[in-house]
Amino acid sequence: MGEVAHGPLQLLVIRFENPNFHSHIRRELESIVDKGMIRLIDLLFIWKDEKGNIKSMETTQLDKEEKMSFGAFVGGLIGYGAGGEEGAGEGAETGILAAARENYGITEEDILEITEAIPEGTAACILIIEHLWAKSLKQAVRDAGGVLVSQGILTPELLIAAGEELAEEVKFAEKKNRDPGLSLQSEWLPTRIPI
Repeated sequence: MGEVAHGPLQLLVIRFENPNFHSHIRRELESIVDKGMIRLIDLLFIWKDEKGNIKSMETTQLDKEEKMSFGAFVGGLIGYGAGGEEGAGEGAETGILAAARENYGITEEDILEITEAIPEGTAACILIIEHLWAKSLKQAVRDAGGVLVSQGILTPELLIAAGEELAEEVKFAEKKNRDPGLSLQSEWLPTRIPI
């Protein structure tokens, strides 16, 4: 099996109530980039003032050749998914053209959608990062015949929301099952867990 070309890619969109955040984030990003943990594919900061005026700053670690290569890689994968080997070729060409227009990550449509979504007096940050630290793990999984079927990031906010949802489900189940012969546990847990 061929060598892994890129580490896993991740898109992050973060909203800030206080637009004076960029120097702290910049230092942290520089630190983890310098340690070789991630590569910054695209980074966009957007500020929306109280009158709705937009200011932005965009940067990348990719040089011109890397932008073309990255564009071909992403476009080829999307094209392959859409139309097999023929689609991969067309997608790679489209990806190279997008990279040549400096549209190798975040599109104008993405920017407009985000600026419309954030309130005046706030800011947003959009990042596309490559997890370099996971490249060798990705290679090992691929070499072992593994295929990623699902992924996600568990954040404290997500876990809190899951706990709140679970509490609501429990309250609903308790109201529904006032019969003393039924236990809540029997409804929530299977009697036999399949292996």
